[in-house]
Amino acid sequence: MTPEPTRRRLGIALLPIVIFAGLTLVLLKGLFGNPSMLPSALIGKPIPEFALSAIEGSDIPGLTSADLKTGEVSVVNIWASWCGPCRLEHPLLMELSKRTDIRLYGINNTDKAENARRFLGTLGQPYAAVGADSDGRTTIDWGGYGVPETFIVDGKGIIRYKWIGPLSPEIMNGVFANEIEKAKLPAL
Repeated sequence: MTPEPTRRRLGIALLPIVIFAGLTLVLLKGLFGNPSMLPSALIGKPIPEFALSAIEGSDIPGLTSADLKTGEVSVVNIWASWCGPCRLEHPLLMELSKRTDIRLYGINNTDKAENARRFLGTLGQPYAAVGADSDGRTTIDWGGYGVPETFIVDGKGIIRYKWIGPLSPEIMNGVFANEIEKAKLPAL
C-alpha cells in the first residue's frame, strides 16, 4: 500500500504536466484549426450602422449600411492592399461581381488611398461600392478579425454568413454558393 503523503506528492508533481498538456492541446487547436470556423456573434443579426466615404481620389462610391438593405442579397468583402491573401482571392471576386443576383461591396480596411486605388487599378475593380475604413472601426463593428473576411447579407440587412480568410474556388463553388442561395430565402 502506498502511504497517503506519497500519493499527494505524486499528484502535485503531475499537476504541472497535466496543465502543460492541456495548454498544448488548446494552442495546437488554435494553430492548426480552421480560422473560418471562428464563431460570429453577428450571424442572424442586423448589420452595424455605418457610413464610409469613398476611397479618396477614386470614382467608386462610398458604402453605407443603407446600401445593404435594398431587398437584394449582398456580399461584403473586407480587404486591404497590403494583404497578400486578398490578392489571391481577388480573381474570384472579379468573377463573383459578374453575377446579377447579388451585389458585391468592399470595405477597404486601414489602407492608404493611393495603395487601395493602385490595388484595384492593377487587379480590377469588382465592387459596386467601396467604403474606406481608414481607422478600422467599421471592420471591428462587423466583428472582423482581420483581412480578408467576407460576409453574406440578406436583402433586409441581416448577416447570414461569414467567411474568414481568403476565398478559394472550392469555397466559392461549395459552401459560399450554398450560403448565397440560403440568404435569398426568407429568414426564419
